[in-house]
Amino acid sequence: MTDADERRVNKALQGLEFPADKAELIRYAEDREADPRTLRALRALPDGTYGNSDEVERSVPQRPEQETPGR
Repeated sequence: MTDADERRVNKALQGLEFPADKAELIRYAEDREADPRTLRALRALPDGTYGNSDEVERSVPQRPEQETPGR
C-alpha cells in the first residue's frame, strides 16, 4: 500500500469507532463515498476484526488492485 493509499484509507475511516470488522469498514467507507481505489483496498482485506486504523493499514495487500474481484 502506498502512502497515498494510506491517506485515502485513513480519511475514509475517520470517525469510525473501532473495533470494526471488514464489512463494517467497507460499509462505513461506502457511506462516506470513498473513492473506488479506497474501496478496492478495503475489500482486499482479510476477513476479521480490526482494533484501529493502523491494523487496517498493515492488513491491506501491497497491490489491492490485483486482488480477486468479489472479495
